[in-house]
Amino acid sequence: MTHHPEHKPLAHLRADIPSGLVVFLVALPLCLGIALASGAPPIGGLIAGIVGGLVVPWISGSPLSVSGPAAGLTAIVAAGITSVGGYEVFLVAVVVSGILQMLFGFLRLGMISVLFPSGVIKGMLAAIGLILILKQLPHAVGYDHEAFLSFTFQGTKDENTFQLLIHAVRAFRPAAAGICVLSVLLLILWQRSPRLSSSRWLPSALAVVVSGTLINEALLLWAKPHALEASHLVNIPLDVLGGLKFPDFAKALSNPKIYTLALTIAIVASLETLLCIEAVDKLDPWRRQSPKSRELIAQGLGQIAAGLLGGLPITSVIVRSSANVNAGGRTKAAAIVHGVFLLAAVLLLGGLMRRIPLSALAGVLLTVGFKLAHPRTFAAMYRAGWDQFVPFTSTVIAILFTDLLKGIGVGIVIGIVFVLRANMRGAFDSEKDGNVTTITLSDNVSFLSKWALAKALDAIPDGDRVVVDGARSKWIDRDIKELLASYQAAQPITGIEIEIKNVRMSDLDDGDTGGH
Repeated sequence: MTHHPEHKPLAHLRADIPSGLVVFLVALPLCLGIALASGAPPIGGLIAGIVGGLVVPWISGSPLSVSGPAAGLTAIVAAGITSVGGYEVFLVAVVVSGILQMLFGFLRLGMISVLFPSGVIKGMLAAIGLILILKQLPHAVGYDHEAFLSFTFQGTKDENTFQLLIHAVRAFRPAAAGICVLSVLLLILWQRSPRLSSSRWLPSALAVVVSGTLINEALLLWAKPHALEASHLVNIPLDVLGGLKFPDFAKALSNPKIYTLALTIAIVASLETLLCIEAVDKLDPWRRQSPKSRELIAQGLGQIAAGLLGGLPITSVIVRSSANVNAGGRTKAAAIVHGVFLLAAVLLLGGLMRRIPLSALAGVLLTVGFKLAHPRTFAAMYRAGWDQFVPFTSTVIAILFTDLLKGIGVGIVIGIVFVLRANMRGAFDSEKDGNVTTITLSDNVSFLSKWALAKALDAIPDGDRVVVDGARSKWIDRDIKELLASYQAAQPITGIEIEIKNVRMSDLDDGDTGGH
């Protein structure tokens, strides 16, 4: 029987170390790509990933989330660097945003995560899965255009992702496509073979990366014209440490734009983190619940460290976190291991990393994306009913065509509409017996039910009798009482006899606004 990971964390290192390696392989190109998309030095993305692995987990209470540079912040970072006058000044905003995030945590603002509907969270996961697939398909065929390196659905200012996909087909490279197809087949074989899937020290993603690298090295030796050149491989700058930059407090602290930018980063990074934590907790096989406010404190501390060391802003990242879950990660050790590997890659393994084909990594991310956006998820949400399916699909579509936070906002608004609709319909039961209609009010009847109740009363034929019974109600809104009183006052005109039982109507005279 498998022990709960929190009981014996060291006993799960055999699962966490290989999982951390898988997350590292996923994180490495994303760290570089996000830095490129943000207009920041490549080392800035790598430092953010290292801090996300080596600082945040020690404070965080989340067992499976992995932090790093935030793709959702690329537009804010790119605009911020320009508006405040340079990267060194921008780093001060990152430090200040970390202080604000820690304050959010101490004020226990993490509890707002309970307001995210389940259908919206599942929609976010499915949308990210679809974006992963769309963004990796070009790498799968050897079109390693910089617009695909950042984790956003949008392409460049002149082209959208679908146009870039067409260009990718035109730039087809057989070697890249072959490596990607073999990678996916190897991952499927690994998953279906009990002997291979039970191997924790040789994770499938590592086998894929090693195999893809060896194939390309063989092509370089014996069929060089068909091999993948450096532009199709992981790109780690030769002089990584030479690009280190540090915050310029002297220039920044008197600049009012710094504080506006810091607040923007803190709010967006906190929301993305809470969304990710909520989603990862749903993926956790042990259904552990992460302390949300503590996570904000951990992220704030990581943000401060990243800014001081020259790194980009960080959040908890769903791509890395879901890769961690899929690879069998069990405790925070997996995130720490991924940070150790990133640090080693920067300091020691740059030459080796620059031999890995991006198409091999695309194979890994395509499978992660498919699991997140599995057709079974869409079918299950459809069977759950329209009140679940519509917010779910709305979230997916909105994220695909805008961004993560806007898409979540659309999903939440649509979810609220369905909640209001259900509230309006479920405020009372109506039963007709001959010419007598009995309307039984529910536990709590708010003003939201006023329209539905008025419609039900309007449908009563003239001359009938209506009994409105509030015996089950604990609270009835004043607007509802006023509505009932108006219909009762109209009795001489309509000829409809209205009897109101177990509803305290006297408070309409004394100004009391509620009660039963």
